[in-house]
Amino acid sequence: MSDLFENYAADMAVADAYDEMYTADRRVRPGYDRIGGVLDDLSLSDVNTRADSMARSFLDRGVTFDFAGEERPFPLDIVPRVITADEWDVIERGVKQRVRALECFLDDVYGEQRVVADGVVPKALITSSAHFHRAVWGFRPAGGVRIHVAGIDVVRDQQGVFRVLEDNVRVPSGVSYVIENRRAMTKGLPEAFMSQPIRAVEAYPRHLYKALRATAPEAAEDPTVVVLTPGVFNSAYFEHTLLAGLMGVELVEGRDLVVRGDKVYMRTTDGEQRVDVIYKRIDDEFVDPLHFHSGSVLGCSGLVNAARAGNVTIANAIGNGVADDKLTYSYVPDLIRYYLDEEPVLPNVDTYRLEEDDARAWVLEHLDELVVKPVDGSGGKGLVIGPQATAAELEELRAKVLADPRGWIAQPVLQLSTVPTFADGQFSPRHVDLRPFAVNSGDEVYVLPGGLTRVAMQKGSLIVNSSQGGGSKDTWVLGQPQTQDLDPGQAPPPDVDSSVHTWPVSASWQDEGDSGQQQQQQQAVSGPGAASTTASTTATTRTGEGPTC
Repeated sequence: MSDLFENYAADMAVADAYDEMYTADRRVRPGYDRIGGVLDDLSLSDVNTRADSMARSFLDRGVTFDFAGEERPFPLDIVPRVITADEWDVIERGVKQRVRALECFLDDVYGEQRVVADGVVPKALITSSAHFHRAVWGFRPAGGVRIHVAGIDVVRDQQGVFRVLEDNVRVPSGVSYVIENRRAMTKGLPEAFMSQPIRAVEAYPRHLYKALRATAPEAAEDPTVVVLTPGVFNSAYFEHTLLAGLMGVELVEGRDLVVRGDKVYMRTTDGEQRVDVIYKRIDDEFVDPLHFHSGSVLGCSGLVNAARAGNVTIANAIGNGVADDKLTYSYVPDLIRYYLDEEPVLPNVDTYRLEEDDARAWVLEHLDELVVKPVDGSGGKGLVIGPQATAAELEELRAKVLADPRGWIAQPVLQLSTVPTFADGQFSPRHVDLRPFAVNSGDEVYVLPGGLTRVAMQKGSLIVNSSQGGGSKDTWVLGQPQTQDLDPGQAPPPDVDSSVHTWPVSASWQDEGDSGQQQQQQQAVSGPGAASTTASTTATTRTGEGPTC
């Protein structure tokens, strides 16, 4: 190890977590060899220069986020997170399986509710969820898909086992950082990047666009897709503009849309144009003031009726929040067994349902040992980490749990895995999680290779959310054939450019998948009441990847 890793072994011992780059006896784990060699050759000045350059490039491109009222470049660490091909195979299969099961669950919840009749989940789980919307009960969306895009948060425990922490199937965000992180890392650590096969991420917008068009109403011969944004003041506005631009579709606000005769039209300089698919980036409650918040100006009156009439596809579907309610999360292993007749590939984190008397009594006696979360929270808001909380905070939490047991779950404090991160002039272990993004066309589920690795920038912190000071890492998935992300049966285009793509990309990029980037790289080289989470990592997947409910 270089001088920049002088204190790394001691910090690893304090973190008491699974370090993804180094073993306990300081050996470099598979996949990190080249990165370790490059870092050993860099001086402190070299690292600072490269880190500053990446931050400036983010500012220049507008890759920023709002933190405490200040616009900052999204923190990207110079050390990538590496996932081997075998590790990725488990994650990919697990994410696909989870999306398929949740798709079946949502179709059932807004239909016959067989899952309730058969005793797999209680009816109260559905009816008490703040995100179960009766306005969309009783019909199937045009295209038959409800979860077009999913972000499944995955963590690695102290034994190195990948576990699902939560599901995001309403408005998952962060994929723009995946794309931009890769662009920056090709220049931040080029020696390591160019010397090994790394699966590319540029194909995501193409897969998303194809999935959205595939789920358009049947009557649409040449579907028109739009991205619906709340506007420039939204913290994810950069992502909305990036995805609309890369897909080649219009970015619209609610005021740009109008519904007539249960059909949706977009106002343009050439008059009104019919819209077939709306990729919404606003919460359900603001989509349609006729059915939800009457004062909302973010959506458009009549969208729900247009969707019910089968004249427009809304992605993700309205009402999906009942599936990523954190109480529903505790039942997902059972939902996988029920709908798919498979064992979960990725286990859950052990979870206590505080609406159950025995579990609640035990948790209230051990609040100082657990993580307690609101079931409808996001971005780490409302979460209480018992060992780090004050006595007053724990008493306040106790009162909230007793007042609304359904609104909370509890989990053990999980020491998330660590990856070397540059901070305070040296490399030290920082905790990370992973958000793989899945795109569902109804016929297949595509998982973006890698996804967004979020990192807790503060030493010892387990909070990785950017809204609370977290940053990110580029995620490298190693060792796959260069045609991996092309469409089934599609050969690589004969005119694929062999250079690494930079942004903005050329139009031909939409047809070439990730083969160009890979060609150059290859040329260069527990208590009572806890919900059961026991799972096998050897479950087989079905031949078809679409929902088989």
